Amino acid sequence: MITGLLIGLTVFTFAYADGASYLSNDAEACVNCHVMRPQFDAWMKGSHARAASCNDCHAPHDNIAAKLAVKGLNGFNHSWAFTTGRYKERLSATPLNTRVTEAACRHCHEQAVHQSLALSDDAMSCIRCHAGVGHNTRN
Repeated sequence: MITGLLIGLTVFTFAYADGASYLSNDAEACVNCHVMRPQFDAWMKGSHARAASCNDCHAPHDNIAAKLAVKGLNGFNHSWAFTTGRYKERLSATPLNTRVTEAACRHCHEQAVHQSLALSDDAMSCIRCHAGVGHNTRN
C-alpha cells in the first residue's frame, strides 16, 4: 500500500508539475515554477538568450547520463523545496550546480578561457567575476 501511494504521489507530482517539459531544451519549462520568472525575464533581455538555453549553462555537456542525473537531482530538489516552501527568496546555486555552470562557461567559451588561463593560474572562475551573466536580476 505504501509503495502504491508513493508511486501515485510521484505520478501525480510529475503530471501536475508538467515534468515532461523538463526533459526538453525549452527555456519556458524553467518558468513552470513562478520563482524562476525574474531569472527567465532577465535571461530574455541578455545576450545569452540568442545563443544558449537554460540547459546549455545549467546541465553537463559531457554526456547524456550526467545531464539527466543533474536534471533529475535538480528537479527533485526543486520539487521538494517548492512543495514544502523551504527555499531562500534569493535563489543561489548549489556547489554541484556551480561546478556544472563553470564547466559550461569553459565549454562554450573555450578559446577565450584558454587565452585567459594562459595568463593566470588554474584557480580562476568564470562565475566569480561574471555571476550575473545569463540572468542578471539586479538591473
